[in-house]
Amino acid sequence: MAAFGFTFLILISAWLIYTTDMSVLPVETKAITFLNVPLLLMVALVPYLLNITELAPTDSIKDFASTLFGLDLTGMLAILALFAHVISLEENRLVDAEHARLFRSGRNRIAILALIMAVSVAPVFWQVLLFGFPLRLYIWYIPLISYWGGRLFRPESRSFTLNGD
Repeated sequence: MAAFGFTFLILISAWLIYTTDMSVLPVETKAITFLNVPLLLMVALVPYLLNITELAPTDSIKDFASTLFGLDLTGMLAILALFAHVISLEENRLVDAEHARLFRSGRNRIAILALIMAVSVAPVFWQVLLFGFPLRLYIWYIPLISYWGGRLFRPESRSFTLNGD
């Protein structure tokens, strides 16, 4: 049940970021369309890989699945950071200067989170235990804490509306 809740939080967080970005991005560009395909694959793999990480019959399969899960999160975050980057470019004029600043900030935050997820795949983070669980599992909560904490304390940095409401 906890794994389902965790998966749901990851997917809903990614979806909220994605819909915010897509409300601004011109979907018809080749680059955006191209990036949507691997993002969709990565989103589809989240429940599968987390299920294997939790229920695999051997530790080596669990370790491999958790590494793939960490890489999957890395890829999702990297693509979301790329979307925010495209929006943040003032020469694209997709948003006003103030919103471009917010998207740049979001891009930087998401890129740092992608880097943290990439580092989490190092074997040491699966081998070191904290309260009986691999450290890697705790690291995976960092993007969720960042996103939902940001929504709580700085909601204007996590949403966008065309009319500024």
